[in-house]
Amino acid sequence: MSNETEADLTGVAPRVAPKPKVDEIGGRKLKPATLMMGHGYDPSLSEGSLKPPIFLTSTFVFPNAAAGKRHFEGVTGKRPGGAEGLVYSRFNGPNQEILEDRLSVWEDAEDALAFSSGMSAIATLFLSMVKPGDTIVHSGPLYAATETLIARILGKFGVKWLDFPAGATREEIDKVLTEAATGNVALIYLESPANPTNALVDVEAVAASRDAIFTGDGKPPIAIDNTFLGPLWAKPLQQGADIVVYSLTKYAGGHSDLVAGGVLGSKEHINTIRSMRNTIGTICDPNTAWMLLRSLETLELRMSRAGENAAKVCEFLAAHPKVEKVGYLGFLERGEDKRQADIYRRHCSGAGSTFSLYLKGGEPEAFAFLDALKIAKLAVSLGGTETLASHPAGMTHLSVADERKAALGITDNLVRISIGVEDAEDLIADFSQALDAIGG
Repeated sequence: MSNETEADLTGVAPRVAPKPKVDEIGGRKLKPATLMMGHGYDPSLSEGSLKPPIFLTSTFVFPNAAAGKRHFEGVTGKRPGGAEGLVYSRFNGPNQEILEDRLSVWEDAEDALAFSSGMSAIATLFLSMVKPGDTIVHSGPLYAATETLIARILGKFGVKWLDFPAGATREEIDKVLTEAATGNVALIYLESPANPTNALVDVEAVAASRDAIFTGDGKPPIAIDNTFLGPLWAKPLQQGADIVVYSLTKYAGGHSDLVAGGVLGSKEHINTIRSMRNTIGTICDPNTAWMLLRSLETLELRMSRAGENAAKVCEFLAAHPKVEKVGYLGFLERGEDKRQADIYRRHCSGAGSTFSLYLKGGEPEAFAFLDALKIAKLAVSLGGTETLASHPAGMTHLSVADERKAALGITDNLVRISIGVEDAEDLIADFSQALDAIGG
């Protein structure tokens, strides 16, 4: 009986061998936006379903006892080469593996891991890399929860830290790393652009400084939070970073309807972090992974539209008499900060859609502006389809000491704005009337 006749009689297509993955055609390497539609998934393995099903299972069946033993020999290290396949959903599942394959594509990383939140990704990274007595060197400012994790939580276990400002020069970075090198530097952790000031870190300078000061096999890896610009507008693995961290809640998820995190990098580093994730169980759930697969299909479209909108909105805001300054990366080329402009040219392919707005005045003016918004929503987070605005000094960074906020430029007149995919002229009208409400 032919396959066609069999399918007609049973209503079920016969089993077929998995199709080889398609990463190039005619010698042309396919772009990430194309690969998001099918990379890492073969419909023939799931009853022909165009989209991956959600695999809601806690455990996976072995074909026989010998296969089970072989898997755990790989897991425990009794057999070289590690373990392949699926065994238990705290370790991984089909949806998460497809997601991780597609995350890797955007930055041409060797491997990736998905997590239950951005902070669980960061915490798992730190726990896998540091031990009591080690030092973390980081740029500043960082996301407030990341600073809390380093200083207050890891600090309780004897982990030390030193930092340099996000816009530091090579000489300033050298000075901090040289001081830190008197102890054991386990990790160099960066965030660029910095949250919420939008200051850029010179990743190339950090990598050059690390390589000059730390020789041999003991070089600390460089990890960077790429949430604000990645993966469309910045690819820090190309500038010398070893590990890239994401809050996938933001642009990757893009619809303000999920919480997740990701880590990308070399297989060596990812396997170290994977071991910790397997132990403490910080993997994302299959439903969230499936939703992220949906979101990655439109990532380039959403980020491009939001970026175009931000450019128009920022031009309006910069010319308004009630605005002191707009911290928008697209303005660096026309500004006086040549250092930041140079980093932008070398590191970024776009200005993003999240920026800092400094109003003339202080907290009363910032609050009046936020309370008057009609389209933009007063909420933390960023990178969604909708425009969001918040007051970092009084909200996300409230726990940061006043002296450190002042040193980092997190002032009472600062409003952080994340532009969405609405009509740009509508957004300008909203910001215009909100600015008119200041002092009214």
